[in-house]
Amino acid sequence: MHHFNYRNGVLHCEGVSLEAVARELGTPAYVYSDATLRRHYRVLADAFADRNVLIAYAVKANSNLGVIATLAAEGAGADVVSGGEMLKAMAAGVPANRIVFSGVGKSEAEIRLGLEHGIFQFNVESMPELHRLSRIAQEMGKRAPIAFRVNPHVEAGGHTHISTGTPETKFGIAWHEADAFYDEASRLPNIDPIGVAVHIGSQILRIDPMRAAWEKVVSLARRLRDRGFNIQRVDFGGGLGVPYKDGEDPDSPTIYARQAREVLGNLDVQLVLEPGRLIAGNAGVLISRVEYIKERDGRIFVILDAGMNDLLRPALYAAHHEVLPLRTPAMGAERRAVDIVGPICESTDRFAKDRPMPPLKEGDLVAFMTAGAYGATLSSQYNSRPLVAEALVRGDACVVVRRRPTFDEMIALERAPDWITSG
Repeated sequence: MHHFNYRNGVLHCEGVSLEAVARELGTPAYVYSDATLRRHYRVLADAFADRNVLIAYAVKANSNLGVIATLAAEGAGADVVSGGEMLKAMAAGVPANRIVFSGVGKSEAEIRLGLEHGIFQFNVESMPELHRLSRIAQEMGKRAPIAFRVNPHVEAGGHTHISTGTPETKFGIAWHEADAFYDEASRLPNIDPIGVAVHIGSQILRIDPMRAAWEKVVSLARRLRDRGFNIQRVDFGGGLGVPYKDGEDPDSPTIYARQAREVLGNLDVQLVLEPGRLIAGNAGVLISRVEYIKERDGRIFVILDAGMNDLLRPALYAAHHEVLPLRTPAMGAERRAVDIVGPICESTDRFAKDRPMPPLKEGDLVAFMTAGAYGATLSSQYNSRPLVAEALVRGDACVVVRRRPTFDEMIALERAPDWITSG
């Protein structure tokens, strides 16, 4: 479900040639498809059309203002994990009362920001956070709607670094302590414990572990209601995976929705979903230029101008991205195993090892596919490289939604101390 295809031998995003984008923006650059973003949101929304549901897009997946605004126009809320993401979401048109604030380390300033704007819900992850939230809400004369994020001790996720539902991770409150946490919340001033939340990981290809976690959460919601708690919401989190390579076939949003409805049964609650990768992953690519072809010790290195500072996932998670030339290879062109690497001074700056690729030469352009989630958001200025540019395409129109900063702008944020003098 994406809109990246070859036309007349050149890879396009919707109606725009990626070669033209490279000429206009330079490389490396991210390019996002408006049609893909909207399609993925609508598929999920349609699958839950019969439920009272808030689809709170997980901003951490792709926090570009243009991306968030596209989804806000479709009716999406936002799941945020920082004050900056909250402000970005509101600036992009997401109403505060459709914002869920997740994360284990909310600062006092961030809590005040959420209370001041009247956000939909705080997903609370510890007893100290609960007490801090109560104190600040009381000081401000506000009430804080909360759901505890419960750690259901269910393991899932495409990599250990993105599995969040086990006892070893920092996320959520312990499953066996949930009742005690809700009891404490009911005693604290200015706290409204109205929901139960769960999120067990990311890039989950099969629904089974999600369903196991959902069943625990729904049983907890029913038990709390029986005890007199006004549980109005159940937050099933996100985590459904997307295909990064041939052969990966994640369960569809339709299957996801059917099983979620089965688990909820007749429980009359508002359902909250926090998809991120599911919406943004296939909606973006990273385009890059070949700087050199280096042969040494029997290996072929394709050295690109994109580095791990632009796309960290392969170095961080050993993640796979398909890499396609922007021009279709010649018919019958022989593929050779190459290492695709970047210019960063780190051995981990390698996107692929022994990857069969058609012939490439200096100056050729390539695209990293399925790079719309956790690409630009994880980028940095390591090695004093400017942050990557981003563009959003709708039909045959292309808009720069984040320009590449100049070196002067980067340097202007820093200064040498006054005690250093020349000569």
